[in-house]
Amino acid sequence: MKKTFAMGGVHPKDSKLARKSAIEDLPLPATVAISMAQHLGAPATPVVAVGDKVKVGQVIAEPSGFVSARVHSSVSGTVKAIEPRTDLAGNLIPHVVIDVEGDEWLPEIDRTPDFKGDLTLSAEQILARIKDAGIVGLGGAAFPTHIKLSPPPGKTAEVLILNGTECEPYITSDDRIMREHPDEIAMGAKIMMKALGVGRCFIGIEENKPEAIAAMRIATIRFGGLVVVPLKKKYPQGGEKQLIDAIIGRRVPSMGLPIDTGAVVQNVGTSLAVYEAVQKNKPLIDNIVTVTGKCLPAQKNFRVRVGVPYSYLLEAVGGAPAKASKFISGGPMMGKAIRNLEATTQKATSSLLVLTEAETKRRAEGPCIRCGKCADACPMGLQPFLLNKLMRLNRTDEMEQEKIFDCIECGCCLYTCPANIPLLDYIRVGKADVMKIMRSRKK
Repeated sequence: MKKTFAMGGVHPKDSKLARKSAIEDLPLPATVAISMAQHLGAPATPVVAVGDKVKVGQVIAEPSGFVSARVHSSVSGTVKAIEPRTDLAGNLIPHVVIDVEGDEWLPEIDRTPDFKGDLTLSAEQILARIKDAGIVGLGGAAFPTHIKLSPPPGKTAEVLILNGTECEPYITSDDRIMREHPDEIAMGAKIMMKALGVGRCFIGIEENKPEAIAAMRIATIRFGGLVVVPLKKKYPQGGEKQLIDAIIGRRVPSMGLPIDTGAVVQNVGTSLAVYEAVQKNKPLIDNIVTVTGKCLPAQKNFRVRVGVPYSYLLEAVGGAPAKASKFISGGPMMGKAIRNLEATTQKATSSLLVLTEAETKRRAEGPCIRCGKCADACPMGLQPFLLNKLMRLNRTDEMEQEKIFDCIECGCCLYTCPANIPLLDYIRVGKADVMKIMRSRKK
């Protein structure tokens, strides 16, 4: 019997429409706009000026805090502007805008297809290269990777876990990189193992990706300490807490961190980026993005430079059909609705999903029938029906007692509710209120 996490979860339909689409390089647009806030933490600070000439891989912004990351030019050309622009959520964020002129890379970046399996760097040198390359987690949160690979004092890493679950419906970018770049991902894992000082790495892949499982198993043969773990298909298995539970059977404590279990979790895309940074001197200037939706004329997995407009991605698959109603960055369960299609891709962009009105229309909300399905589905063991009621009554103290801050906002409660109550919407508001109170209490 294949492993999975112990508590809750749902089984949404795969809809992996682009699984057969090999990775293609997206042609360069005329202009890119690179956000300074595309990682968790403080936005980066630009170090270029309007009129500067830049090359692919050149540093254009430096981190402005401990939790921050370098930003590099994804194209060659001239800096046209440094200005606030609207991101996909509608927020004004500083961007460096570059007019594309050719495709000239920094000479120190190794662009050959040759695989590099020798590693002579120390753990400190590895972390320095990862930091210099601006690598962030590509599983969603975009947390700076060099920090995650440096456990805080008193915490010890025992095992590395690579996340290849890709449990969100529609998205196939991780599936494709595991099938097309398994050796590089495995080598990236060995590099991170050395940085952490651990001897074991488990690569968790859901059973609906048999080709990826086979490819990664072959790739790990040459390396010691790497084990591929096939997992039962179950959402949200890609969450760090659920993946740790599924693979090593340990639970992250309430308000705790994954490192509290001895595990460090990294996405397979992050592992590929680490390989390219350490072995090829390539900063994080592109990623694999799935462009998909049942209404689209084509399904694609593109290698996309950072800073490309979402509208340009749509044009690459024939444009948005008239019946397209909603555009999502990410998957349908935890992705973010795109308010502005001229917003640009970031380091951790994984997918552009296009849905019709029929696919997104919410049914009328009815009264709670006390069925308990939301509680059964919650992977964190919460009682969403109760949290929803407490939120509507503004009873923040009781929401805190019921551990609303443990909610990972996966949407399982909303997915299962037969009364169509927007549970997650209310819980998100309540969670934000409680977290605000907790932060003010600490101050």
